[in-house]
Amino acid sequence: MHDEAIKAYDEAIRLDPKLVSAWHNKGVALGNQKKYDEAIKAYDEVIRLDPDQVAAWYNKGVVLSAQNMHEEAIKAYDEAIRLDPNQVAAWYNKGTASR
Repeated sequence: MHDEAIKAYDEAIRLDPKLVSAWHNKGVALGNQKKYDEAIKAYDEVIRLDPDQVAAWYNKGVVLSAQNMHEEAIKAYDEAIRLDPNQVAAWYNKGTASR
């Protein structure tokens, strides 16, 4: 299922390389498949296109945490929190990554 979604996102990106939502959703699908390095690349592209995308910073933190890259994850969570101080999940996951 995720493979088909990724193919669709890739086609959307081919047609519009600046389509932030396609990059973000591709990152989510790749993360769900545990293709963490590829997911991070997708989130980095979202952030390059729109650095204020809270969800991309948060999801990048989730993927980094899944790889036990806790210091990097905390930095991503901190950016999500800077952009949206009420981002409860980022605060929670930052605490979890800090243990």
